Amino acid sequence: MQEYFEIGQIVNTSGLKGIVKINSFSDDMRRFEELDKVLIEKNKELTEYIIEEVRYSKNQVLIKFKGIDTIDDAKKFKNCYIKIPREDTKKLPEGTYYIVDLIGINVYLEDGILVGEIIDVFPTGSNDVYVVRREENNDLLIPAIKDVIKSIDIEEKKMIINLIEGLE
Repeated sequence: MQEYFEIGQIVNTSGLKGIVKINSFSDDMRRFEELDKVLIEKNKELTEYIIEEVRYSKNQVLIKFKGIDTIDDAKKFKNCYIKIPREDTKKLPEGTYYIVDLIGINVYLEDGILVGEIIDVFPTGSNDVYVVRREENNDLLIPAIKDVIKSIDIEEKKMIINLIEGLE
């Protein structure tokens, strides 16, 4: 399993005092308020930064980190990713999963036949849809609904599905 989760990307600066603008990857932008520190990935290295202040502007998070005090300091982090360790993530309700944990899972029919591998997940509003790459056919779109998804085992990287009529 992935050790760190990307929760946002620094896309710009805000003002002159080292505040950065972040596009949040979280379903809940307010998630940043619950964090004391994060990791910033720059040049493939992770460095821990303490959060001093969190604000919001439109659909972006504005954060002031300890030690980043000028616009020039903040500019150095443009396009860098914000990460947190897996243990700092919120516990998900039963039957829900982080997308990063679903990518790469093998999908099988109930009779054990391999369908393919999940390569993407996208929300549709009412439910997520899993994109399954098949070897000899086009990608298969699987709705994340109880009639179709019979079981998911993240540790074993295995999903069992009932391929209802109309999905093939």
